[in-house]
Amino acid sequence: MKLPSISLNSEKLSHFEEAIKQEWIVTNGLGGYASSTVLGINTRKYHGLLITAFHPPEERRVCLEKLDEEVSIGNNIYPLYANEFENGIFPKGYLFLKEFSISPFPKYVYVVQDVEIHKIIFMPHQRNALLAFYRVLNKGDLDAKIRVFPLINCRHIHSVTDKWKIPGTFTQKQEDREVEIHFSSPQSVLIMKITNGYYYTAEKWIEKIFYREEAMRGETCIDNCFQPGYMEVEVKAGAKESFAIIFVASENEGDARKTLEGAPSLVYDVEALYERETERRKKFLAKFYEEHASIREKDWLSWILLAGDMFIVKGMTDLEKTVIAGYHWFESWGRDTFISLPGLMLLTGRFEDARKVFMTFQKHCRDGLIPNFLPEHSREPAYNTVDATLWFFNAILQYVKYTGDFKFIQEQLWDTLKLIMENHTEGTIFGIRLDADGLLAHNPQLTWMDTVVDGQPVTPRGGKAVEVQALWYNALRIMETLASSFKEKGEAEKYVNIAEKAKESFVEKFWNAEKNCLFDVVGENEKDASLRPNQIIAVALDFTMLDKTKSEKIVDVVQRELLTPYGLRTLARNDPKYVGAYSGNRRSRDKAYHNGTVWPWLLGPFTKAYLKTKGYADFRREYALKNFLLPLFTQQPFRAGLGAISEVFDGDPPHTPGGCIAQAWSIAEPLRAYIEDIMQIRPKYEREILQF
Repeated sequence: MKLPSISLNSEKLSHFEEAIKQEWIVTNGLGGYASSTVLGINTRKYHGLLITAFHPPEERRVCLEKLDEEVSIGNNIYPLYANEFENGIFPKGYLFLKEFSISPFPKYVYVVQDVEIHKIIFMPHQRNALLAFYRVLNKGDLDAKIRVFPLINCRHIHSVTDKWKIPGTFTQKQEDREVEIHFSSPQSVLIMKITNGYYYTAEKWIEKIFYREEAMRGETCIDNCFQPGYMEVEVKAGAKESFAIIFVASENEGDARKTLEGAPSLVYDVEALYERETERRKKFLAKFYEEHASIREKDWLSWILLAGDMFIVKGMTDLEKTVIAGYHWFESWGRDTFISLPGLMLLTGRFEDARKVFMTFQKHCRDGLIPNFLPEHSREPAYNTVDATLWFFNAILQYVKYTGDFKFIQEQLWDTLKLIMENHTEGTIFGIRLDADGLLAHNPQLTWMDTVVDGQPVTPRGGKAVEVQALWYNALRIMETLASSFKEKGEAEKYVNIAEKAKESFVEKFWNAEKNCLFDVVGENEKDASLRPNQIIAVALDFTMLDKTKSEKIVDVVQRELLTPYGLRTLARNDPKYVGAYSGNRRSRDKAYHNGTVWPWLLGPFTKAYLKTKGYADFRREYALKNFLLPLFTQQPFRAGLGAISEVFDGDPPHTPGGCIAQAWSIAEPLRAYIEDIMQIRPKYEREILQF
């Protein structure tokens, strides 16, 4: 099995303004990650080589910011690194960068005179550790010395460090080739270990590092990093040398030592660990292609599959799994998790992971609601969502379609599902309640369009939002299916009665005959006719309230008014509220977030709805693949977050990517549509489940 590769040569790297926007990320399955730009210049406060989730997958802290290298040849010293300050970039070591590649880990190749330096960065799976592996070839007549300067920190990913205000200081202790660095507030330890060479203490602060991306986003953008010293390795003339530096971080020395015990001590062991991590990814891809024999191996598909793997993370125990909504800054969001679960886990046969995700979120179910997101361990989950719970139901249906595993649902989830329905029908928090018309009423700012500016929702959508009603009806039919399977006839009839009433009311109240589509929100006294993509969900779900004629008209309107090469716009361009660029400070971005900004995840339900209404003839599927999915799959993994797909894109051409550089549902839903709808590899038990 061949791993996909992205490579940038010196010519591409010389276009600074383009190269500086290309980022990479490697994750460790615990919520931690390493990330930077292809030039090695950190442009975000979220960048760093060892971001550790101290309470997986949360409490993510930047422990190792970067590694700055220099090479000494004869009497000359050449910096290979670069840092940006407000008055410019210094030094400009990226000028010696001849190649950058990622396959699947990032590799930098520098050439100075006759000395060639290769640096590979990788993280062991489910370890809070980072390994930097160097190969140096000295073809010249002079001896060379390679020095590596670590820049460390101990701050939350959302913060920056002011060295004059931090309550504690860094202290370090060296023993042979191992260095412990302790930070008192918050209490934590970083251990560095070098395989060969020497470490020299030389403490200083690198002050006022500037993060250009944060400045453009209107966020805090000036940081200070502590440089404790440097490692030095000599490479004789005409010789080659390999060495590695291992970094581990934890809240306490005991845990850090435990992690370090499993770390390699020799260069050869580092190479072996690198091969194991590479092999793990090869096996993951090989398994997928073996189980989907009709799908040919493609680089872009392999990147999408590997990217999907990065979002599935282990919790504090082996029984907990969840989904990181997006890197760098999102946490575990209920809505994102259950929209993404089919594409991330069910397509790839990770059924045990799916069960653990269901159980993790069920544990936090309260007042009949699945959490909006699971925050840091010291805070309570947030429940301000009306649709995360309904997507939970849909993910359960998809799980059963793939596995036929009614037993797990009945034994582990059924009581919770019935309790959720009871809370919704009787009324629960945030004004979520079953109305007399069988539809679900709710307060503003509870749907996925949930941004707030100056304390007010930008897209309030209070009343009865269209996709909420579609998901509610879908959930009722799912409950009917499950109750029937469990021989609970009375329960099944109860859900059927509510569903029939909901269907009748929905068609009557939501159909906009003037525009041949659905109203976005129906309130007590008015109907919102804004043309948004939410209505496509009413067509795409397995259980729909719409007939084929109305469904096809909706698809046609959405395709004509909202479709772009990389997703659906969140508002039609002719609407007065439309904002075509997702840019500027947080206030500016929030106003655009759901008022025109393009979201790739919507291509999943759109592709499904298109083929559902137009038919699955070969020419239809070929058209859908070419026009809906391939532009995203074949262009975006090579554009911003290398090997991944961004969270959003501008509504206006050229649709510049924005938001997170890697978003779970941006990958999961288009991937699901490709496998299930384009390739027609349907869930094993789908036919019998939907005809139950």
